[in-house]
Amino acid sequence: MAGHCEREAAIGCLVRESEEEAGLIIEPTDMELVHLVHLVDSPSARPRIGLVFRARSWSGVPQVLEPDRCVEWRWWNPKDLPAEVVPYTRAAIEAIGAGSLYTEMGW
Repeated sequence: MAGHCEREAAIGCLVRESEEEAGLIIEPTDMELVHLVHLVDSPSARPRIGLVFRARSWSGVPQVLEPDRCVEWRWWNPKDLPAEVVPYTRAAIEAIGAGSLYTEMGW
C-alpha cells in the first residue's frame, strides 16, 4: 500500500490507508519502520521520501477496495516479484532483504 499523509502523522496515515485500501485494521503499536526511500522520478519532479513499514499483526482479510489503483492483493516471495511491481517498491523490498535501511533513486 502507498499513500500520502493528509496533515497527519505517518503511522496514522498508514493505519488509515490500510483500512481504506485493503480493509485491514492495524494498531499503531504493531508498526515497525524498516526502510526509507529518497526518490526523484524525473529532473522536473519534486523529490519524495517514502517510509516503508512492516505490520507485525493486523486483523481482516485483504480486499481490493480501490480497483482503479490496485488489481489484486497477493503474497509473493521477495525473490520472485512480478515485473509489474513499482520500481521504488521493488528497490525497497530488495534493500530490506539485504539488510539496508536506506535507498536513493533517480539522483
